[in-house]
Amino acid sequence: MPLPEAAVFERLREFAAVDAAEDHATRTITEVFTGNPLGEVPVGTTADVEAAFGRARAAQRLWAARPVEERAAVLERYRQLVVDHREHLMDVIQAETGKARWAAQEEIMGLMFAARYFSRVAPQLLAPHRVPGAFPVLNRAAVRTQPKGVVGVIAPWNYPMLLSIGDSIPALLAGNAVIVKPDSQTPYSSLANAELLRRAGLPQDLLQVVPGPGTVVGTAIVDSCDYLMFTGSSETGSALAQQCGKRLIGFSAELGGKNPMIVTRGANLNKAAKAAVRACFSNAGQLCISIERLYVERSVAEEFTDKFVAAVQAAKLGAAYDHSADIGSLISEAQLETVTKHVADATSKGARVLAGGNARPDIGPLFFEPTVLADVTDTMACGRNETFGPLVSIYPVADAEEAVRLANDTEYGLNASVWAASTAEGERIAERLHAGTVCIDEGYAPAWGTTGAPMGGMGISGVGRRHGPDGLLKFTEPQTVVVTRLMNLDAPWGVPQDKWQRLLMGIARSLRFLPGR
Repeated sequence: MPLPEAAVFERLREFAAVDAAEDHATRTITEVFTGNPLGEVPVGTTADVEAAFGRARAAQRLWAARPVEERAAVLERYRQLVVDHREHLMDVIQAETGKARWAAQEEIMGLMFAARYFSRVAPQLLAPHRVPGAFPVLNRAAVRTQPKGVVGVIAPWNYPMLLSIGDSIPALLAGNAVIVKPDSQTPYSSLANAELLRRAGLPQDLLQVVPGPGTVVGTAIVDSCDYLMFTGSSETGSALAQQCGKRLIGFSAELGGKNPMIVTRGANLNKAAKAAVRACFSNAGQLCISIERLYVERSVAEEFTDKFVAAVQAAKLGAAYDHSADIGSLISEAQLETVTKHVADATSKGARVLAGGNARPDIGPLFFEPTVLADVTDTMACGRNETFGPLVSIYPVADAEEAVRLANDTEYGLNASVWAASTAEGERIAERLHAGTVCIDEGYAPAWGTTGAPMGGMGISGVGRRHGPDGLLKFTEPQTVVVTRLMNLDAPWGVPQDKWQRLLMGIARSLRFLPGR
């Protein structure tokens, strides 16, 4: 399957929210598989961000005034366009990230699930709902929602469509405008979806993509937005949270992970070993919720390790725009350098390489073999730090008790995987894990794909949740409206204040007998 023609990327450039009349600097975007140029994208400025916010605020007021059912219809049309253009979208993802095609398809499915779920639940979640008033009969209370205004989305490079547009979908349905800053390495993924959203009927200025560096475009977005959604490292997330705190605006983030998988005696080792390859090496391990630590009960550790290593060694690395490769490329020299250093550091301190361990320039400039290490300790860089690459460490443990203790021995708490002798045992282990999502008998995809449930991290792995009702309502401001009827709380004519206050207290005490109180 060939790379999309250069004209495709030239067309997508037109959807960047930059001043076409200005003489902008440009950035060359390269095809990761080869290092060859795909096209030139303008580099946004602070002025571009300010202008985008001005247009967005005007568009947002009109959008918020439209019935939520109309907004949902636009996003449902977008979902269908994603389905119709999925092959083109996967080409763009692969060109910019170098991931295998099945991993690119994960993004397409994620966009489909998000658009369908939020389009269906938004009318109900955003509808006013009654709550008991302070005093029955006298008070009628309702809770309504108002959009935040203009939401900033700062997206990463590893899942550049899903984590930019997927987070924009609920913000748009809630009645907001969105300004997206894609990672500088992957702007075309966001721009391709901006085109489809426009075709679906989304007003032109409602979602704008401003490419550019975080120090310029990202900072300007944080300085102007009414709510910030961020996906990236825990260190950057902490800095952004402080900036949002100073402005007293809302902030949500999915951050880093050092995710564990637990395999106990009695688990189906064949299934666990095969699935672990996907769980550890999806997108060459460049995934916040992928597995980097394997804890295996000692009685089955040798058997599991043999099966897992064999499955890893059988996985095919490749640079192909089809499904012939199991594992793709790293995205940058920086990621390749991190993985190389982590492996070298670990082996110099006594770790053993069970599989992989080498860069593969014969396949492409940024390929690295899926690597399995044993005898890893906390003195090694990969012991406690997130590698974010195709590197996993395997640890035999005495029993499930030790596995849970070691799995929780981290500042992170994003995702975990459990393989046990029974579903009941897996659930008992899961409820003891300090992780925002836990998959039993799988790695990460079912939890991610369950868009009706919240997804996010504990500890330094995140703040807030995407997906589920929270994933929509976080982009709104709740407003309580209470109507007082018949009489207010002033003492009636002729009733002394002391008697009136005693009467009010008696009424307040009696409310505990009413349903819902």
